[in-house]
Amino acid sequence: MKRTVIAFLLLLICAMAQSQILAKGTEESYNADSIRAILDKAPYFSLFKDNYFIGGLPIGYKPTARNSDVKFQLSISQRITKSKLPFDTYLFVQYTQKTFWNVLQESLPMRDMNFNPGIGLGHLIVHKNKYIGKAYLMVEHESNGKDSIYDRSWNKLTLAVAALLNKNWEVQFKGWIPVIDSKNNKDILKYNGIFQVAANYRTDNRRFNCGVILTKRLTWFSFNTQIELSYKFNNKENQYLFVQYYNGYGENLLEYNQHKSMLRVGFVIKPQDFSIY
Repeated sequence: MKRTVIAFLLLLICAMAQSQILAKGTEESYNADSIRAILDKAPYFSLFKDNYFIGGLPIGYKPTARNSDVKFQLSISQRITKSKLPFDTYLFVQYTQKTFWNVLQESLPMRDMNFNPGIGLGHLIVHKNKYIGKAYLMVEHESNGKDSIYDRSWNKLTLAVAALLNKNWEVQFKGWIPVIDSKNNKDILKYNGIFQVAANYRTDNRRFNCGVILTKRLTWFSFNTQIELSYKFNNKENQYLFVQYYNGYGENLLEYNQHKSMLRVGFVIKPQDFSIY
């Protein structure tokens, strides 16, 4: 367990350093060729999703050592090619790991660790000489690395798009075609959903962000809801004070069919341009 935490912290430090290198304003004027040139010159290693370390308590339930936890996520990507593939796409691999750590219990057990590697094609979206978004087509695997009755896993062919509407608003869509290979979570779509939509608002000075992520479950008019608030004290850095509220199912794979309502606080490191939720 200690090795896992140390490794996470070391990778997080690397990600923090990398995020400073990747800083690039999304509101500058470019044409498609210059965007591709910027991509080709950019470091091949980067952040993919948000990287965070947060802890908190359940809402609506009595807090206990079992249901109060620390949640942390590490998400990185490695570009394999330049943007010379058909349709100006590039090949990349990504790895995301989400961990739920019961720090209040004796021996500090890791309740569940969700491993999410993937490979895909990325494309930068340019509209009217402005870099406004990214699109990904990915093959993903997600599992919790357990065996016996605790095994959970599935695979997805995922299409994700993130785009700026203006300097303050960003929207996202992510949908997937699932292949469920574990007999212990055949009904996972009922809880983890079939697609998600998100909206993110940020202030003109880019210090405050508010995001809402809705994941549509398979049942009629039912969603998993995630609300995030983040604030950075220094524009020269890319670390934010972070508040996350989760309400619904599927927050982790082990307990995918159990309802959770959690409020957590900590810090987050965000990609400089777009983070696919």
